[in-house]
Amino acid sequence: MRLSAERAAVRVPATTANIGPGFDSFGMAFRYYDEVEVRPVVGATHVDVKGVGAGMVPTDDTNLVVRALRVGLEVADAPQAGFEMRCVNRIPHSAGMGSSASAALAGLLLARGLISEPQALDDDTVFALATDFEGHPDNVAPALYGGATVAWVDAEGAPHAAPMPVDSHLPVSLLVPPDTTRLSTEEARMVLPDLVPRADALFNTSRAAVLMLALASRPDLLMAGTEDRLHQEYRRGVLPASMAVVDSLRSQGYPAVVSGAGPTVLVLATLSDQVCFSLERSGWLVLSPSIDMTGAVLV
Repeated sequence: MRLSAERAAVRVPATTANIGPGFDSFGMAFRYYDEVEVRPVVGATHVDVKGVGAGMVPTDDTNLVVRALRVGLEVADAPQAGFEMRCVNRIPHSAGMGSSASAALAGLLLARGLISEPQALDDDTVFALATDFEGHPDNVAPALYGGATVAWVDAEGAPHAAPMPVDSHLPVSLLVPPDTTRLSTEEARMVLPDLVPRADALFNTSRAAVLMLALASRPDLLMAGTEDRLHQEYRRGVLPASMAVVDSLRSQGYPAVVSGAGPTVLVLATLSDQVCFSLERSGWLVLSPSIDMTGAVLV
């Protein structure tokens, strides 16, 4: 295997996971992207970061995108090199929008774009490698494949994913709180119990099935389909601002949930101007991306 391209570039979408009752399994991709370009060079690696994370994320070989790129090259038995990398980051970090999954995917797909036999890093291989980086597949699946997905891990620990029917015109709002409220996935998971009541498990099983119907063709079922008893209430203490927004929006009839591990709030609807103004006045960023049906692509 050899490096055959002088450059490679990739566009990777932001994602959400959980989507209410679909804890650690449901995901969705949005038309809101990080873009990365890389060139092999002689010498040390340097990463130029614009946008989110500029001046904060590593700019050398410890950068997550570079680390994933090197793993991809190693798996493909391709030579390593120094790299000049340019990242234009839009996906907020530690916000529940899949930034780490997107970074890992970006690096792996850049490796595919550089090597002479890209089939050595096919989607199945990239999906498994990105899941290793991320620790779970629910954000990786929609970022790679696009649309809405359901992901799981089998008894041997291998990740799997399948597309979930979704109306591509379903309106989506993402509410990103001020930076001071950010929370790591690890912190958000620490408050979850190891065991839950059987009634709560049965509740979520039924609501997850309802959500699948709602996303495909029954928007009238979105409120019921986004009800959850497995993770959001347990996180109320560490996500007070996000849960307050979820509570307020749901009381007004909006199907709102915590996006991923939070603190971003996902609303499967178009918000009124009054609601948007109130949130923005409180420092929240209101995004209205459509659903990305393509997933990550080399460009």
